[in-house]
Amino acid sequence: MDKFIYKKSAGITALSASITDFTYKNHAHKEYAIGVTLRGIQHYNLDGNLQLSYQNGVMHFNPEQVHDGMAHDEAGLDYVMLYIEPQLLLEATRKKDIVRFSTPIVYDYRLEQRILSLSNAILSEKDEALCSELFLSLTDSLIQTNLSTDYKKDNALIRKAKDMLHANLGNVLKLDEICKELDLSKFQFIRLYRAHTGITPYQYFLNCKIERAKQLIEKNGDIYSAVAECGFVDLTHLNKHFKSVYGTTAFEYISHLN
Repeated sequence: MDKFIYKKSAGITALSASITDFTYKNHAHKEYAIGVTLRGIQHYNLDGNLQLSYQNGVMHFNPEQVHDGMAHDEAGLDYVMLYIEPQLLLEATRKKDIVRFSTPIVYDYRLEQRILSLSNAILSEKDEALCSELFLSLTDSLIQTNLSTDYKKDNALIRKAKDMLHANLGNVLKLDEICKELDLSKFQFIRLYRAHTGITPYQYFLNCKIERAKQLIEKNGDIYSAVAECGFVDLTHLNKHFKSVYGTTAFEYISHLN
């Protein structure tokens, strides 16, 4: 049976998951995500390239890096994942600019153990101070593995488009307005956006709405205000999309955090 348990502490969200039949839809997170495959093989496409994480594999996802996810075979999959706000990682690593993971999967025992220590502490609701200390130890290991400041940044048009999309999360996506502002045809814009991000403008916009709803639920504990503020038709509409990205409905997610 598929199972997803989320807990949050010290600004970090931990996920413990078991998957047999579930498949994540193509999506991206605004956070860094770092995880360990505990059993089975994690099968996913990252930026259009197939990745297989075997047992003890440490998986790295950069912010806004598009991916899906599933068990590789009928044996299923168990894994843990940590979701870390970019600003929090920068503070802990004392970096001034956004850093990127340069390798999607590594097999590093020390790094694996530090991820497991932190995820176990968060999932078992240990003191926040302990979780912060374990996070600092984890970032020390990350610095020694594959953090890099050398990466391709968004071009100016894509950055502007993203800003416009984020500014209108409570509304319907208005491609015509964005295209007029960027002086591109609708089809030019969709092609350009997909080429740069690996995802269409609509998929990105919907993903941002889901992520914004998650933030509001965590902050206020009120699902229905998140439905209204993020422009979902109703709770069923939000739950459907939430589950495709997080493996659980918004209603189940809030029950995990409480």
